[in-house]
Amino acid sequence: MSRHNITGSEAFDRRPFVLIRSVPSGGLRRRRARMALAFVLGIIVALAAVTVALLMVFMPPPLV
Repeated sequence: MSRHNITGSEAFDRRPFVLIRSVPSGGLRRRRARMALAFVLGIIVALAAVTVALLMVFMPPPLV
């Protein structure tokens, strides 16, 4: 005996019986967040490198 409750012409209908309301966009959101985090971290590293380079150029030499 079938456990599915299909009656009449419902079995031959073209549209799906189960309607998908929304598909979560988690993968795209994670990828975008990862890219934004990498961009921000790249800016921080670049600013640190520029700061160190400027300090090395403009600081007076140590008095030994």
